[in-house]
This record gives sequence, structure tokens and C-alpha cells, in this order.
Amino acid sequence: MNIELRHLRYFVAVAEELHFGRAAERLRISQPPLSQQIQALEEMVGARLLARNNRNVGLTQAGEMFLKEAYQVLDQVNRAAEKAARLERGEIGELTIGFTSSAPFISVVSRSLRAFRQLSPNVHIKMREVNTKQQLEPLLNGELDLGVMRNTRLPDALQHQLLLCEPLLAVVPNGHPLTQMAPGTLRFADLAQEPFVFFSREVGTALYDEILALLANAGVSPYITQEVGEAMTIIGLVAAGLGISILPMSFGRVKIDGVTYLPLAEPDAMTEVWLVHHRNRPLTVAAQTLMALMLNLHK
Repeated sequence: MNIELRHLRYFVAVAEELHFGRAAERLRISQPPLSQQIQALEEMVGARLLARNNRNVGLTQAGEMFLKEAYQVLDQVNRAAEKAARLERGEIGELTIGFTSSAPFISVVSRSLRAFRQLSPNVHIKMREVNTKQQLEPLLNGELDLGVMRNTRLPDALQHQLLLCEPLLAVVPNGHPLTQMAPGTLRFADLAQEPFVFFSREVGTALYDEILALLANAGVSPYITQEVGEAMTIIGLVAAGLGISILPMSFGRVKIDGVTYLPLAEPDAMTEVWLVHHRNRPLTVAAQTLMALMLNLHK
């Protein structure tokens, strides 16, 4: 059996018109080929679908049943084609994004996601909160379409675009003597004798290496008294008076009683936020749209 979609369309036209001439005109073909195709369809089906004589054309019982099924098949094909076209246009589908814990507090990220939701409401966004180093393997194997992460050493197969340079802030308890310093004068050296609440080395965040390198360049070897896995835990422990810390400015949007965020005077007290994707894997239209929003809104 080699029934093609054209056979179904020809049959539907004849069944609806109940006239070979009008059906041929509607299909923009001549009548003899139409009659031949209907006859071939009946032979493939193994049933008489149309009752016809010199004057009238009607549906047999088998034809009535076949017409209902033909409608369903053609409708399913049309819906599949429409879904494929919408997916190609980025109107539907799924977009999986990896992001660090600070990403939701970065204005350009939250504004871009909001704008994307308005542009593509039927694209399902899956957000996965994982630190920078934990995003690399999923980006390589295709589990993630895009990654929002801190600057780090990337495998050759991944490429990045700079999203923004973000200042670092000192995070101190309210009333700490450091809060009495003139704004904009606080330096890394002023933190040398303070107990630090910081990320655990085992967590593998890019901020761990980056901030410790900046402190080392300033001649500071921090006395880390508390090691934790999450930035929000760091802020909470600072509020409890267990030490100070250094975090990106985006965390300054987290308002927790007992914490003061202080700008640093060091010109290199900055961290980069990157938008990362696979160098050789084509991006979907949805991923391209979100990238464009993020890169344009940060300007």
C-alpha cells in the first residue's frame, strides 16, 4: 500500500464536491487524471469509496468512514507542519539556560528574560541554577543551550560574549568599623585582619579563584573562618556577625537585615559575567533571540 497525501486530498475534494469536474477544477488538474488517482486509491484501499454513475457521485459506507480518517490525517500533517514552522521561527520550543546564583539579581538578565517572555510566550524556558564550572559539561553535551556565568577558563568548543563587568563589594555586618570609612576609600588591605565567610573550595565556583587571586595580588591572605556553598548563606552568616566577605554587586540587591554593602576603591575589584554557548552547535532561533536581548540591553 503506497497511499500518498495527494490521494487523500483528491479524495476529499471529490467527496466534498460530489462531482469530478468541480473537484478537478478546485484541485487545478484535469478530470481524467483525477479519476485515475481515485481509482488507484480504491485499489490500494481494497474498497469502493465512491458510488458513481453518469449523473451522480456519492460516498459508500466505506467512503464515509475513509473520509473521516482522511480529515484526521490531513489535519495532523497540517498541524505538524505548522508546529515545525513555528519552531523554526522561535515561537515555540524549549530553551534551557544555566545560570549562577547571582544571575537573577543582575538587572540585564532579569529584564532580558521578561522581554523574551513577552516576545515568545510559548517557548518553555528551563532555568538550571549551577555554578560556573558546573555549567561547562552540560554546555558541551547539549544539555544547556546557553550559560550565564562568571569568567573562567573555557574548553575550546565553548565561546563567550561579555555580558557586563560587575564591581565587587565588601559585605560587612551593620555597625562594623569598616562602615565608618569614607565612601569609596575601602581597599583590599583594609580587610586583611578580618575573619572571612567565603565559598568552600570544594564547591568549585569561579568567584572562589577570582576573588582570592585579587586579594593575593594586593598582598592579602584572608583568614577564612567559615566556608559555605552558597552566596546567600554567606550573606546570612555575615548578618549574624561571623565575619565579612566579598561578593559581586548584584548581590547588593538582596536586602537582609544586619548587612551593609561597601564599594571597593580597587580599580581591579571587578568580575565579568559571560554569556556562553557551544561554538559549533547551531543555536535555535529562541536562543538567538534571548542572546540578542541580553547583549543589546546591557549596552
